[in-house]
Amino acid sequence: MIGIISAMQEEIQALHTLLKNEKIIKKGMRTYYYGILFDQEIVLVFSRWGKVASATTATQIINDFNVDEIIFTGVAGSIQKEINIGDIIVGKNLYQHDMNASPLVEQFEIPILQKKYFETNTVKRDLLYKACQLFLIEFENFIDKSNSIKFNITTPKVLIEDIASGDQFISTKQQISYIKNTLPNIACVEMEGAAVAQVCFEYQVPFSIIRTISDNANNNSHIDFPKFAKIIASNYALGILKHYFNLNSNT
Repeated sequence: MIGIISAMQEEIQALHTLLKNEKIIKKGMRTYYYGILFDQEIVLVFSRWGKVASATTATQIINDFNVDEIIFTGVAGSIQKEINIGDIIVGKNLYQHDMNASPLVEQFEIPILQKKYFETNTVKRDLLYKACQLFLIEFENFIDKSNSIKFNITTPKVLIEDIASGDQFISTKQQISYIKNTLPNIACVEMEGAAVAQVCFEYQVPFSIIRTISDNANNNSHIDFPKFAKIIASNYALGILKHYFNLNSNT
């Protein structure tokens, strides 16, 4: 079984709509939908925003559903000028940009674990990258052209990059400058991925993450996130996971 987590209900809407043989379990103020999607047994849940909410959800899903892997999907803000709205980031290393227990340990290091970042599963990451490439080939089958124009999506691409998570909504040049100066390899920012990655590391469950770029984390970060998530990111996840499940079953 594959666990799929998003921070917003809208980000999983397209997946939920096609879920077959659905069963529902409610725990800890979360609703877990499990069933069959593209011939793959999955459990689907939205965690709500932030590291605590997402870590709690990941822990619950691991303990209650015996998942073989977890995939986090949703939107993120680019902090690199060459990464645009509609681009896809398949996460490699996940950092917590707001973790600072210095001088006890170095900045960004997780106490006791002695790690500054958590790497996603290499095999799953490569399969997701291939799935994203296949999705982009048939992009217009999933994303209506009028919606691409509405959100200024032109020639989307997929990249394998590092991601930073923190309990902050990044929207100012000062915040972006700080992250770029201290973690120059970061491609985009969000509020959940590294927390889920840490939970998966501690439970030894393979973890992957896909982020659709919704804004540039600055002057256009006022975008209608629920609308973008429902119209764009949700259908990105649907198209990507359709190919991923197929590739995964053939390995």
